[in-house]
Amino acid sequence: MHLSHWEYDTWFKGVDFTIVGSGIVGLSCALELRSKYPEAKILILEKGILPQGASTKNAGFACFGSLSEILDDLRNHTPEEVVELVRRRYEGIQLLRSTLGDAAMDYHQHGGHELFLKRDLALFEECEKELEKINSLLRPVFGRSAFKKNPNSFGFREIGSFVITNELEGQIHTGMMMNALLNKVQASGTLILNATEVLRFEEGPEGVEVVTRSTNFETKNLLIATNGFAAKWVDDVQPARAQVLITKPIDGLSFRGTFHLDKGYYYFRNVGDRILLGGGRNLDFKGEETEEFGLTDKIQDQLVSLLKEVILPGTPFEIDRRWSGIMGTGPMKKPILERRSDRVAFGVRLGGMGIAIGSNVGRELARIL
Repeated sequence: MHLSHWEYDTWFKGVDFTIVGSGIVGLSCALELRSKYPEAKILILEKGILPQGASTKNAGFACFGSLSEILDDLRNHTPEEVVELVRRRYEGIQLLRSTLGDAAMDYHQHGGHELFLKRDLALFEECEKELEKINSLLRPVFGRSAFKKNPNSFGFREIGSFVITNELEGQIHTGMMMNALLNKVQASGTLILNATEVLRFEEGPEGVEVVTRSTNFETKNLLIATNGFAAKWVDDVQPARAQVLITKPIDGLSFRGTFHLDKGYYYFRNVGDRILLGGGRNLDFKGEETEEFGLTDKIQDQLVSLLKEVILPGTPFEIDRRWSGIMGTGPMKKPILERRSDRVAFGVRLGGMGIAIGSNVGRELARIL
């Protein structure tokens, strides 16, 4: 597309910073850049009409990791690395809350609960045995014992007699959060162009040439914040699709909070009087390693089965909406924050914890360039 003088002069001339991706990381990066460089021309490019990956498609969990997940992490990371992972998540949530305010994203700290199927008695016993050890390990992060064993009083079927609760975990309205973040960024004078996919970029002596599907232009600095879509530019990033559904309102729905089930492969929460349920990647890991949005009968049928047999036994319900999101995972859970050159940097691979760590990763991305 040949740009008119007006288009080039307004949007593409003299760009100081171009950010690829308008999710939590990209928008947080823009806010940090604006605070450091009040007069800079900052441009955000987003390939979707809305943030395309997981920022507007996630389950809205403000969580830090279930006890079984942390125990699993300790098998692959040092205790110091695990503490740092959890610290990033906890501090990231606090940063997001302080940036937007709780009301702007409908934040509620109802607590998070890990459920154990009766067939997973051994896993529960392991978690119970290690509970105080993990509380001690993470006390410097939370300032208190985070995990507690509580009686299972939720009425779910095929679940053991006890759950493990983290009272510090909460939930948000993902759409409200992203809308508030977008409004804050746009109010700062940052330009956002949607439906503008970046195909490639090339560094030159004076800047970075950015080639999109519609045009090309030059920017002084380029920051990539595309998370699961970054595999074409960064090694050790694997796209991971997550499928989700939400019910219509259910009369008499009594529980509040976020829940993890079956080693975290399934997760659900209340959204008012609805239930949002997602997961099931373990049914087809290879098939879900994709950048393509979509739903599969195998996973969707299992989600409905969980609703019928475990979460809402004997309670009629209707599915209102189904969707999918694309996360970025890899061999390690630590996000990739990498300065490739003087002009190009990456902040990607959030490992399914975008709500928790996205704000911090965005801020750090701005600072490393």
